[in-house]
Amino acid sequence: MSFWDSSALLPLVVNEPASAVARRLVKARGLPVVWWGSLVECVSALERRFRAGQLKHDERRESGRLLTELAGAWSEVQPSQSLRERALRLLSSHNLRAADALQLAAALIWAEERPAGRVFVSLDERLRQAARQDGFMVLPEDEPGV
Repeated sequence: MSFWDSSALLPLVVNEPASAVARRLVKARGLPVVWWGSLVECVSALERRFRAGQLKHDERRESGRLLTELAGAWSEVQPSQSLRERALRLLSSHNLRAADALQLAAALIWAEERPAGRVFVSLDERLRQAARQDGFMVLPEDEPGV
């Protein structure tokens, strides 16, 4: 089991350079654990791509179907006061956006504040760096094209 941020989830439902790596990781690590807001972030990314002309109507529909299927199977860390407080503390120690702080806080709650030996999957470099600094093993390992 591993925690996945939204940047790593998207290649599971949209064909992009990181898709093969993301599919290998989900096959090897099992279904993702995610932050409660991950579905909203992923839908937002799909709609931005569609509006920018990067997804056709049929690709948008298929990506949405795959995302719904994936969301029905993943585990979610729910919103809570402790998650919000953890995210606020992370903002003072890491260069993160609000949603990224919430995702890392959710991962720390999932790991019961003991991230050593736990896997955090992300393609966002700032979030990867923060997760690594907080003690997570970050995947995918740096690979060309990812």
